This record gives sequence, structure tokens and C-alpha cells, in this order.
Amino acid sequence: MVTAGVALTSFETAAKGLGVLAEIEISGRHVGRMTEEIGAEMVRARDERVEEHRHLRLKPRVETVPPLAVVEVDGGRVHTRAADCGAGVHEPSWRESKVANLLTMAGETFAADPQPEPPAAFTNAERVAALARGIKGFSAGKEAETDAVSGDVEKEETLAEEPSPAWQPERLVRTCVATMRDSEAFGAMVAAEAQERNLYAALRRAFIADGSKYNWSIQQRWFRDFVPINDFVHVLSYVYEAAQAAGGTAQESWQRYQTWLRACWQGRVTEVIAALAEVQARLGEVQPDESPPATDPRLVVAQARTYLQNNQTRMDYPRYRQQGLPITSALVESVIKEFNYRVKGSEKFWLEKGVEEVLQVRAAYLCEDDRLAKHLAQRPGSPYRRRSRRQAA
Repeated sequence: MVTAGVALTSFETAAKGLGVLAEIEISGRHVGRMTEEIGAEMVRARDERVEEHRHLRLKPRVETVPPLAVVEVDGGRVHTRAADCGAGVHEPSWRESKVANLLTMAGETFAADPQPEPPAAFTNAERVAALARGIKGFSAGKEAETDAVSGDVEKEETLAEEPSPAWQPERLVRTCVATMRDSEAFGAMVAAEAQERNLYAALRRAFIADGSKYNWSIQQRWFRDFVPINDFVHVLSYVYEAAQAAGGTAQESWQRYQTWLRACWQGRVTEVIAALAEVQARLGEVQPDESPPATDPRLVVAQARTYLQNNQTRMDYPRYRQQGLPITSALVESVIKEFNYRVKGSEKFWLEKGVEEVLQVRAAYLCEDDRLAKHLAQRPGSPYRRRSRRQAA
């Protein structure tokens, strides 16, 4: 019942599926209460592990040292509503769900950059426009509200069309962490999970994220020994939009994008920053008393320039490829899509307490170590778990 409650799109759908497939007559509300009860148990167990980690008492549950450990973090979106306000949806708002993808991987290292030229997916005009639209939420001079689900699908499908280069490491095992809590609490949760997975013992370690400041605060505090890598697809989107905003014909804009992208791919980001500074001088600066639209060329170029300046120390992509490290956060984007499948929708408005519990069960369901099944088998009251007389009483 609990698995159906997080594997399918809603508690009502889970109840209908259980009625047809398992001949269990149960209401969607009952499935929801049961799922949230199990989720509350998992929240308490998670918080206990975090506390153990804070006091340096948490031991790895995996003895094998992975050849390569990768931690990717990003955020999704969840629609929430106010509690204790009666029937209906009151005070709806979008909240960020924080998600981490922790991976053990295997792959080679190389004496030189195994792919010095950008892949075809990043030099195809149609694919690049789709990638930029999925990341930035607007393109071709038109504003649009960013939709995390459509953006993730677009990005994943566009990248999936291109075969993975041989240098990219192979994914072995994935586990997930998700929460609605703040970045401080989230970072501690990810660190505890990494400790239990024995990721800190890996000889090669990487931390991949976009340019959000809190992501790199997490990396500095909890994953300082992991190589920090800024997601290359976010770099691509900023470079593409800036190349369009710089003016000229469509051919000139595309040629400019290709030149800047190639420089970033080859680790020459300072050249792109200098070129953006020249464009900014030509277009002019946005004045403090102005409130231009998001597509104003001056603003687009300024944002791209600031983004590259803030993240240039995490953009040595030739070295990362030489070390056999991934350079995009595509895998965590895919995981967020899987979370959104369950918790995001036009008619889903969650209470904050309820969604935190459901996120825990969904995360356990998505982990590739049978975490949910093990919890259900080992929890007090499970028919598969031998209990003491005191517990039975």
C-alpha cells in the first residue's frame, strides 16, 4: 500500500490500483495516512542519523570503497497550502524542494582531455535552444514562466538523443535525499547519507551543482575535499542567451555562441568574460533606478557575465574530463523529474508536514538499495521482524 502511495501519481490512484490489482478495498485517504505514517518514521530515523553524524558517531553501512563518488544537488518545486484553514486551498504558494543525488560510479582517467571539442548536442541550434529554454525559462526575446517539469523533460530528452561519450563514467548505484527544510539542514542530511555510503573514502570525488550560492555553501562545509564542478548545461544556457542578446544577425549570434561555448568547454572562460565585458560596454549598464524586463539585452549580458565570474573557479572542464568526472547535473535533473512526477501537479497542494513525509518515502523508493522494502520489513510491528517480549507487549 505504501509503495503504491509513492509510486503512483496520487493516493486516490494508488487506492484504485490496489482495488483492481490486489483486491484490497481501501480509500485514498487511508493510503495517504499510512504513507505519511511511514514517512514520519523515516523522517525521525533520518534526523537521528544526521545527529549521529554531527557528533562523529555515524559509521559507514557500506564497506566497499567506491572508485568514484559523485554528489549532485538541485531544487524542484512543490505547491503548498496553509494548514488549519478549513476545506479548500488557502494561501497557495510555490516552495522549493531540495534534492541530492548520491552516486557511486566507475570510469577511467586519461593522460589528456579525451574530448577537446564540444559534443554535437551542444552545437545543434535546435537542441541548444531547447536546452536554454528548459534552464532559463525564456528564449528568442519572449518571457515565459519557468516550469520545472517541462524544463527537466526537455533537457533530459535533448541530451538523451546524443550517445554518451566514452570518457563519461558509468553509474553504479544511486541513492537520494529530499527535503523541504532549509539549506543548512539539507546539507547535513546529504553529508550523513554520504558518510553511510562511504563516499568520503573514494579516491576520486566530485560535487556538481548549478550556480546557486547555497549549493556551494554546502560543498564548502560538507564536501570540501570533493572537486567542485559547475553544471556545464547552465553555462551553455547563459552563454547562448548572452550571444543572442549581443545583437547582429541570427548567423552572427550563432557564430558568437559557438565561439564562446567552445572557449568555456576548453577551460578558457576568462576569454568569454572579457568578450562579455566588451559587449556590456557597447550596450551600456542597467541603471539603479531602472526595472527592465528579464529579456533586456543589457540585463541578459550582465547576468551571464556575473554568472561566469562567480563560477569560473569551478569551470576547468578539460581537467575534469581528464580525471573521468561528469560535468553536467543531468542525473540529478532526472531524479527531480521523478520526484515531481509524484508531488507536483496542477491539483496538488500539500501541507508542509505531509509533503516532507511523502518526500522521504519517495526518496527511499527511488534509492537503488531496497531502502523502502528494508524499512518496512524491519520496523516494529512488521510480520517479518522478530520482536522482543517487551515490544510485543
